[in-house]
Amino acid sequence: MVETVLVPFDGSPMSERALEYVTREHPDAAVHLLHVIDHVETSYEFDWTAVPGPLDNWSQEATGRGRDIIDDARETAQRAGLTVTESELVVGRPANSIVEYGDDHEIDHVVMGTHGRGGLSRFILGSVTERVLRRSTVPVTVVR
Repeated sequence: MVETVLVPFDGSPMSERALEYVTREHPDAAVHLLHVIDHVETSYEFDWTAVPGPLDNWSQEATGRGRDIIDDARETAQRAGLTVTESELVVGRPANSIVEYGDDHEIDHVVMGTHGRGGLSRFILGSVTERVLRRSTVPVTVVR
């Protein structure tokens, strides 16, 4: 029986589907929500022409968006009747942060969405989901 489920949440439709899956398949589990701010990826989205202090703005904007995403995930999960015991915002590389969080918090199962990239884009961009699948010490369910 799964007791503690980690749902990495990035605000995408696939992460929302992962929450829906947990609602159906693990309704009694203690749910941990995790949003990882990847400063490498976030820097591509930032308007670097903004002044003054673009580095300060970049970090504040990413943190603000991350808080909004994790707050929305918590509300969605609670409306669905899930017990959210933890919701956390961390900075780091997503796959590493997800696996480390799972190890540090005695997670029984990870449920996460995938963007379903294939071919050349998956090869070039890599896949957070694939890295978590390879490194996780607990079962991982991938929702498409």
